[in-house]
Amino acid sequence: MTIAQTLLPEFDYEVTTTRTCLERAPQHTWDWKPHQRSFSMGHLVGHIATLPTWAVATLGADAFDMAPGGEQLKSPSPETVEDALTQFDKNAADARTALESASDENLMGNWSLLSNGSTILTMPRVGVIRSFVMNHMIHHRGQLTVYLRENDVPVPAVYGPSADEGSMG
Repeated sequence: MTIAQTLLPEFDYEVTTTRTCLERAPQHTWDWKPHQRSFSMGHLVGHIATLPTWAVATLGADAFDMAPGGEQLKSPSPETVEDALTQFDKNAADARTALESASDENLMGNWSLLSNGSTILTMPRVGVIRSFVMNHMIHHRGQLTVYLRENDVPVPAVYGPSADEGSMG
């Protein structure tokens, strides 16, 4: 079994669960944020929708500069939930395709994150897939579930039932 084959079931589960959370983001709360320094609902949804692109960038290059020329790249903010879902579905499918075809050699090779040409970190691509793609998506999905709760939107089951979708006891 290849490294990619061990990652794909986890990737598929996390993508499916994340999509369910994205589907529930209420359009009328797009500008809502829990704190002035937090992402707005719409920006958070847009960020989550783009996270799978990191897999393609990681598997297809040796480095990524998140602030080329000194200016931080920004996630696009989708106009609607449907736009976010379309973007997420495409990005997740592209990421899955890239992961399916990744060799163990590629996954064990080093990849670097840069900011304005300076190296922030270097690690094997498999670590980047797990941390910057899957764990990053899980982190922001967790934020989104809090946003949903704060806006009285039923929170979907993620790792077992939620308070809104069945009981744990």
